[in-house]
Amino acid sequence: MKSISLKTRMSLFLSMAAFVLLCFGMAGCDDHPAQAAFTGHETSADSALQLPPLAVQGKLIFDETPKYARAYVGNKLTCGDCHIQSGTAPHAAPMIDLAGLFPMFNKRAGHVISLENRIQECFTRSEAGSPPAANSSEVQALVAYINWLSRDGVKGKAFPGRGLVKIPALKGDPVAGKAIYVAQCAGCHGADGAGVPPILPAVWGNDSFNDGAGMNQPAKMAAFVLHNMPQNHPGTLSPQQAWEVSAYIHTMPRPKFNQAYSHY
Repeated sequence: MKSISLKTRMSLFLSMAAFVLLCFGMAGCDDHPAQAAFTGHETSADSALQLPPLAVQGKLIFDETPKYARAYVGNKLTCGDCHIQSGTAPHAAPMIDLAGLFPMFNKRAGHVISLENRIQECFTRSEAGSPPAANSSEVQALVAYINWLSRDGVKGKAFPGRGLVKIPALKGDPVAGKAIYVAQCAGCHGADGAGVPPILPAVWGNDSFNDGAGMNQPAKMAAFVLHNMPQNHPGTLSPQQAWEVSAYIHTMPRPKFNQAYSHY
């Protein structure tokens, strides 16, 4: 085997150093939620390895949506950016026990929708893209994964961490929110809101969710922020601070929702 030259060794060292700085030098950010340990609803440490093959593909799409469902994604967000820890984290809109709720009436769509329809809606809104067909391999894989996470669900008994945390109905001030964002959020998501996809998600701009997404509602974002952010110190913001930073983020530009998909 040929020995590695000093120049090559130095190049490898500098590349590794840059990677370490990216991972650990950004205001104490933890790993991206979609890459965190698969926790929450498993019965054993290797439970993630026990998923059926179609559900395995669904988890891949869930964790790395722009990579595994590229044709239908218009930004750089993954499902796991909002439904953190692969959809298992309480009060981060988890997928656990969700499948049994469908079909359900969707107020925004104005009619009863299936789980497949709800997934299509996420692609058109949160992913700022276009809807895969309900019988597409991507949608069916995601359904299989959500069904697997819902395998122990009991009809009429909600998972304790379903949805988002309850938050007082307050009003946020974007000016105060900007100061909080700079101090608490910009270290991970950037002063320009662009994040470092796929490690850290964009919160505004072309790579973020569009203005038809649920996260574009300040009350929903504030509830998500209150329980889950900052990522390295979740739960340290007050309800008022969560409203402030959400109000600020919602003054920033983002993609427009395609009204042709409003029936989802």
